[in-house]
Amino acid sequence: MRVYVPLTLPGLAEVHKAGELGPAPLRAYAVTPGLREWYVSDDIEELEYAALGRAAAASLRLLAADPGAPRRRVVVALDVDDKAATAAPGADEASLGQVSLAAAVRLTVAAAVHVDADDADEDVAAAALALPAADSGDEDARSTVDRAEDHELLWFGVQEIPGLLK
Repeated sequence: MRVYVPLTLPGLAEVHKAGELGPAPLRAYAVTPGLREWYVSDDIEELEYAALGRAAAASLRLLAADPGAPRRRVVVALDVDDKAATAAPGADEASLGQVSLAAAVRLTVAAAVHVDADDADEDVAAAALALPAADSGDEDARSTVDRAEDHELLWFGVQEIPGLLK
């Protein structure tokens, strides 16, 4: 099962230094039955893209909680045994696709790291600030968050992490 772990750049630096994503339980996103029902698609690539999007949104929330972190969403994609991930209980939109990993995962097994490009910084910064108002129903704030979501995350190999941390 492909899972997507939301991080920030400082979080990625810690993971890189430790050599693993953890400690457990580790929050991630994946193609779950709830995500399949919500997204209404049988195309696994589309579903995995939706799970990546959910993880990117969770990364934005991590950025909102850490004003000192560079304004880039970070998601680590990795493959784990299906039994290693447990779907989060609940059917609300916030938990769609959320899974919990019961053990730390070595960074060497990661398939990729997805990070915002430089040109997303301004929109991601604005979105992180707008999250509380967007959560309260403010449509202008929701539009600001949507602008950040319009940016595609770039793909990097695990061996490229040191360059991302400079």
